[in-house]
Amino acid sequence: MKTTSELRQDTPAWVAQVWLSFLLAVGASVIGIVFVPVGPWIKAYLGMAFLFSLGSSFTLAKTIRDNHEGGKIVNRITDARAEKLLRDFELDAATGS
Repeated sequence: MKTTSELRQDTPAWVAQVWLSFLLAVGASVIGIVFVPVGPWIKAYLGMAFLFSLGSSFTLAKTIRDNHEGGKIVNRITDARAEKLLRDFELDAATGS
């Protein structure tokens, strides 16, 4: 039987595609900022804005993932409580209490 982590593994092709698209997007953005025909102060501003956006994207993705994972834990706890209530009810009904 496969464990939960084995069932949720991404394929190597998917991981490679994700990293390749990420590196291509970052590279194209950096090249665009370097070659845009403006002064160095504006390039620095664009570079800082790009880095801030990149960091914010990672933070947002992590927050969404953490909230999703937290919701699954809450659902598992709720399901366990419901199962316990049903089991107790069935036991009481079977014993005639």
